[in-house]
Amino acid sequence: MNIRQQIENYIIAQPEPKRNDMQGLHERILQILPSCKLWFLDGKNEQGKLVSNSNIGYGSYLIKYADGTTKEFYRIGISANTTGISVYIMGISDKNYLPQTYGKRIGKATVTGYCIKFKALKEINIEILEDAIQYGIQPGF
Repeated sequence: MNIRQQIENYIIAQPEPKRNDMQGLHERILQILPSCKLWFLDGKNEQGKLVSNSNIGYGSYLIKYADGTTKEFYRIGISANTTGISVYIMGISDKNYLPQTYGKRIGKATVTGYCIKFKALKEINIEILEDAIQYGIQPGF
């Protein structure tokens, strides 16, 4: 099964109304990043044990570890969680940027150094979320 099929199956498997929100968010991100690399992580480690929620990823960047090694990873990610949806903006060095810039303006969401978590799209300002995603895809932030 290819990545697009895995993403489609993951979204379809979500209960409503989360399914509709995930599909809408996926489509919006693809509008922002039309030719980006797509990722699907099933949340399992090398031994097949479930260690995290599944994630859909968009774009890519190199994670640089302290020992000098690197790993390619997605830049923007979305994931269904028990209470709603998480949007991940990876690679931001200033962990105060997202909460300070978007936290008070986005609506009913929890904003951390790299994650914006909300129950439903109708509870947030989608334009502010799109601004955060646009910020997250800029190289060298």
